Amino acid sequence: MRRVKLIAKNIKWIMLVSGVLTSTLLLAAIAPDSALRMIFGETLEGPLSDIIVRNWGVLVGLVGMLLIYGAFNEHVRKLVLVLATTSKVAFVGLILAFGSNYLSKVGASIAIDTLFIVLFVVYLLGEMKTQDAA
Repeated sequence: MRRVKLIAKNIKWIMLVSGVLTSTLLLAAIAPDSALRMIFGETLEGPLSDIIVRNWGVLVGLVGMLLIYGAFNEHVRKLVLVLATTSKVAFVGLILAFGSNYLSKVGASIAIDTLFIVLFVVYLLGEMKTQDAA
């Protein structure tokens, strides 16, 4: 219970850190080859890959910006956290299911995203419990 209160007390800062880190994926929208090389250690070729990688960068970057917005706007916080958690679970799940050969490159990202997933879920469950008690 103590940890739940600690997370709730600091959720703004947790969301800000996660949002800033997640927003760095906007790099993929600007420089898709560089972003892929930096993240996965290799790149994709062709115009279709440019579209897909740039779109991925924009979508992930938007999740990061939503986390920053939600940190300062409590009325959208739960929705933003559900969206960000879903996005991060999808990324972690896809890497674990299909990208095991990339684990050495994205292992730190997986660990950090998993930490944020846990923090977000604990916060959301704590909020649900608080609402049920009220």
